Amino acid sequence: MSSTLLTGDATTWRPRRTGVKWGVYADDVLPLWVAEMDAEPCAPVVEAVDAAMRRGDTGYPLGDEFVEAAAAYASDTWSWSVDTRRASPVADVMIGVAELLRGVTDPGGPVVVSSPVYNAFFDFVEMTGRRIVDAPLTTAGRLDPEALDRAFGEARAGGERTAYVLCNPQNPTGTLHTREELETLAAIASRHDVTVVADEIHAPIVHDGAFTPYLTVDGGERGVSLVSTSKAWNLAGLKAAVVVTGDEAPPAATLHEVHSHGASHIGQIAGIAAWTQGREWLATVTAEIDANRTLLARLLAERLPQIRYAVPAATYLAWLDCRELGLGDDPAAVFRERGQVAFSSGPSFGASGRGFVRVNLATSPAILTEAVDRVVGALA
Repeated sequence: MSSTLLTGDATTWRPRRTGVKWGVYADDVLPLWVAEMDAEPCAPVVEAVDAAMRRGDTGYPLGDEFVEAAAAYASDTWSWSVDTRRASPVADVMIGVAELLRGVTDPGGPVVVSSPVYNAFFDFVEMTGRRIVDAPLTTAGRLDPEALDRAFGEARAGGERTAYVLCNPQNPTGTLHTREELETLAAIASRHDVTVVADEIHAPIVHDGAFTPYLTVDGGERGVSLVSTSKAWNLAGLKAAVVVTGDEAPPAATLHEVHSHGASHIGQIAGIAAWTQGREWLATVTAEIDANRTLLARLLAERLPQIRYAVPAATYLAWLDCRELGLGDDPAAVFRERGQVAFSSGPSFGASGRGFVRVNLATSPAILTEAVDRVVGALA
């Protein structure tokens, strides 16, 4: 394994990548948008997948090893004792979220989120025929109890079953929700009879503080959690996640066994290798992302002090406040057009994302530096 995982420049990665990150935009656009890493792969995962392919082990999955590997990782890393009898594979986190929403809410009913939040939440809620109710984060990027209480009350006023989709840690801000904050959320949800569905896909990448699984807090046992290796080990294309149902979750929050069929056998093999043998790789890439957090802060302070940047406590995402630049609601569109650098569009994460951009830090220092150069050029 290379001692440096986030390395190279555009000429390194563009020829090696055929997927969405490097393929959507023209060749002269530098992509720091979608949550994929520009990283050398985890060797144990490569070896496990290669071995499976060589022996032709490409059929349907069997057994509980994938769920057991997830539970062992959760126990070792977060002291979370996962009841494997209440856990099962699912195709990916968002497919799991969508199917849970179909179960715990009514058609056309409300789903509460706290913007700015993962932009796919909006698309999947729409796809399931539900409607979004927003309980925005505070200006400091924290869960807002008053906004949650108000949104849950409004959502439940008509008697419709309601869910809250929690992003823990928060994408795009990198906020690491504290145990106290999550317990407050659980109490408010219980009072309004709202089911919490926790997307905890970014949980393995933490820089400051400690990740708290939602199901481990007082009251969290009424919720559901979804975890995966897809973000932390850069395995999104292999399609496998785990859904864990809390001990006191409503019966409708238990997915039918058929949903487990969507998790790829190769994806499960990769996930097992990541959780059991990929921890050294994760530690290395997390340290390099940490260094990129600091690098971006320094570059912005020196060259673009008008951009406000709260260094993320978790994830490999940076949330930049560009409102002082006067570029309108979607500065990412301006940077693509004038600077040929692609960030994620702030408004796609909710109304509170207007004037912001999301930057992917899981890339090389050279690419990150060039991205800042291009933003400076776009503003010249």
